[in-house]
Amino acid sequence: MEDTISAVATALGEGAVGIIRISGPRSLEIADKIFITPKGRLLGSYGSRHMVYGNIKDIKENIVDEVLGVFMPGPHSYTGEDVVEIQCHGGIQSLQTILRLTFAMGARPAEPGEFTKRAFLNGRMDLAQAEAVMNIIKARSQEALKLALRQQKGQLSDEIRHIRGELKDVIVHLEAIIDYPEEDIEELTFKEVQDCIFIGLNAVNNLLAKAHTGKIMREGLLTAIVGRPNVGKSSLLNCLLKEERAIVSEVPGTTRDVIQEQMLIEGVPLILTDTAGIHKTEDFVESIGVEKTKAILADAELAIVVLDGSEQLRMEDKEILSSIEGREHVIIVNKGDLPCLVDMKALEAKFGPQNILTLSVKTAQGVEEFVQWLKNFVYGAEGSVEKGVFVQNARHEQLLLATKKSLKDALHATEKQIPYDCIVIDLRNAIDNLGAITGETVQDEIINEIFARFCLGK
Repeated sequence: MEDTISAVATALGEGAVGIIRISGPRSLEIADKIFITPKGRLLGSYGSRHMVYGNIKDIKENIVDEVLGVFMPGPHSYTGEDVVEIQCHGGIQSLQTILRLTFAMGARPAEPGEFTKRAFLNGRMDLAQAEAVMNIIKARSQEALKLALRQQKGQLSDEIRHIRGELKDVIVHLEAIIDYPEEDIEELTFKEVQDCIFIGLNAVNNLLAKAHTGKIMREGLLTAIVGRPNVGKSSLLNCLLKEERAIVSEVPGTTRDVIQEQMLIEGVPLILTDTAGIHKTEDFVESIGVEKTKAILADAELAIVVLDGSEQLRMEDKEILSSIEGREHVIIVNKGDLPCLVDMKALEAKFGPQNILTLSVKTAQGVEEFVQWLKNFVYGAEGSVEKGVFVQNARHEQLLLATKKSLKDALHATEKQIPYDCIVIDLRNAIDNLGAITGETVQDEIINEIFARFCLGK
């Protein structure tokens, strides 16, 4: 018989309400041993899905806390099993005392993510939906929450199953031709097989194209503001934050250390880093800041290069611009309220006009254009996360990349008219990788590793 598990389902610490969740075949039996109403009735006597007021009593009949209890029988519960939830006062002592009582009555401590793991194993959700639960919990913005909720409802899973189903049909047809050559089975041409594979490959590529957005929504966009001293990097940070977070001075080299802030711009979660100006210096402390800046720039997913538009480019500016070649970047020509002395045509010719913006942090002129550029960078042609299927999980992205490779191999095999059985091997690798996203072909150790990353009580 499956164990009955118990854990605190709310964050530890003081709060108005805390919840203990019990799941398994003995959940109601355990609850009835410690829960009783003022009239002496047990929780089970009220039937399912009724919120019942009562008290928790210990083995000596002492009242531990006044609570609300609810019984949710399987399979129509979060885990698909019988579940009892007890809502008590949200203090640590109350929660821990009631939790220990559930253990004394036969429950065992739940492992991290075990409630959601049971929901997956009991068919209440697939693996992609289960992983979306943690994306919901960790959502940094309303847009990230929308994506996670759509994945939890099965949007990504439906798309994966559709691609997988189309490829399965091709495999079934090819295997029938291979296994029963004497039967009158309609022969597929290499061109027909190639067309089917190409459709699947396009669908996978569309998902991968949006993985960039999903990753940013999940983790935030690691952004470095770089430039030589006194071009307005700290002023830009303050302008975006709408507060005086960084010290601003006309004295070059004011920022000697890294300042990192998390913020939302139009729903885009940014991890914004203001860095020391990159230049040669004899100052020991300032030189440490410059080295830190170079390290941060190397790790950044987006570099915001700030130039002083009121001056011609210096050698330091040109060195910084050279360092961002091949990296995602946007160039801010600051001090747009003053006459521009930067050769904009030469700059646009080298870096493209779409990645160069004129801005004045002093007057906030051009800030809206920068925000729109940022949204386009993150959301792409969609312009928002309202439509489309977005991949939010690094595991899913890696499996889609593996699927893409297998489909490209299969496509190459059809072009060379390699025997069907070789094409089938590549197609099976592709559908196995897709199945690992939803959990249909994933190994037990991978499942255990995924749910071990969940928080306790979920």
